[in-house]
Amino acid sequence: MERLSPREARELQERLAGRVRLQPLPASFSVLAAADLSYLKESHELIAVIVTFSWPDLEPLETVHIKAPVHFPYVPGLLSFREIPPLLKAYEHLRKPPDVFLCDGQGLAHPRRFGLACHLGVVLSVPTVGCAKSRLCGEHDPLGPMRGERRPLMLSGEQVGYVYRSKSHVKPLYISPGHLADCDSSLELVRRCISRFRIPDPLRVAHQSAARLRKAAPSP
Repeated sequence: MERLSPREARELQERLAGRVRLQPLPASFSVLAAADLSYLKESHELIAVIVTFSWPDLEPLETVHIKAPVHFPYVPGLLSFREIPPLLKAYEHLRKPPDVFLCDGQGLAHPRRFGLACHLGVVLSVPTVGCAKSRLCGEHDPLGPMRGERRPLMLSGEQVGYVYRSKSHVKPLYISPGHLADCDSSLELVRRCISRFRIPDPLRVAHQSAARLRKAAPSP
């Protein structure tokens, strides 16, 4: 991915957003991927981790990671330009590519309808789902306190995802389709990935792996 200014990155998002296709996720598939990244402040590098799982039983299949320099600043709404280059490098190391990719970030629930999950899905031509821990944009009706509560997440009069309470009395998740997915099937995928914790199990595993690698990284 070429180096862009933030203005150029926003313009590219607006162009690429037209390539996003919304449709139900595959009714049957075999391999689900999840990813997470850790930032090494001292060396200004990112560790990108991708973990794949069998579906629907979520048995871990493969874990790959790479360490790469950061080439784009942290700018809200432009996270994909910082994180996708190392994710693509890690993706090249997978022996078996995934059928569906679960991303720690926004999909359609983005000011330009082109969050990390959309961007990764368009680049890889893989169905993607965004699952974020905080809201970037959009509005929703009040959400009840119990697990399983959900409300449509709306942006400019259109549904861009769901707000979902994955655990009672804790902050909700913000789920939105990336590419080759839609709102309802994205919510169902995330719902089936949650066991005891707020965060979907595949994303938890990827996050834990990235955190271990960050702690183990030697100081420059």
